[in-house]
Amino acid sequence: MDRLTKDTYRVRFAVPGNSQLGLQPGQHLILRGIVDDLEIQKAYTPISPANAEGYFEVLIKCYEMGLMSRYVESWRAGDTAFWRGPFGDFLYKPNQYGELLMLAAGTGLAPMVPILQSITDNEDDETFVTLVGCFKTFESIYLKTFLQEQACFWNVRTFFVLSQESSSEQLPWSYQEKTRFGRLGQDLIKELVSCCRRKPFALVCGSAEFSKDIARCLLCAGLTEDSYFLF
Repeated sequence: MDRLTKDTYRVRFAVPGNSQLGLQPGQHLILRGIVDDLEIQKAYTPISPANAEGYFEVLIKCYEMGLMSRYVESWRAGDTAFWRGPFGDFLYKPNQYGELLMLAAGTGLAPMVPILQSITDNEDDETFVTLVGCFKTFESIYLKTFLQEQACFWNVRTFFVLSQESSSEQLPWSYQEKTRFGRLGQDLIKELVSCCRRKPFALVCGSAEFSKDIARCLLCAGLTEDSYFLF
């Protein structure tokens, strides 16, 4: 279990028999646990490559009063976790869309990771990707190294929107041009849609409120209801 930020962990699980999970990019699993004699369940999307053998990794954000957070923080190496799946209505197929516009808030980045990696791992997949990650601060951006590596591919661009910072002067130079401040709203979404190199299909993941707001903004930016998917 690696701590990525003060409240978020990257957790690796061993898969029996060195086998693969068999998930398609975009699918998720359900974690089941018991706390205070209550059964609790929560959905998580593995961020490890879909073809990873013998393991998978998930991003888990812990909340002070959360039952699942108490369960997760009680884990020790060697403990067994119970997962069900796969689930999910979005199944990515190579070259299915001209461009994917990925709009993620916080741990909503998770379902974007295996889809993005499946595109850049496949030389025959020429899908353009514009990924926008919304976080509170620069320090709270997850998987910086992975995202920097992905942005080196010819068909991938990454942008960041930071809600609790206001100046690019403190940011590393490689982030200064691709970071905005405030919230991801109507004007910026319109700008992002218009700068896509092909007609975009949008993938949205975050809180229920985030997804609802972004869906409304996408419609105002000219996308139709069959041109986006809310995780």
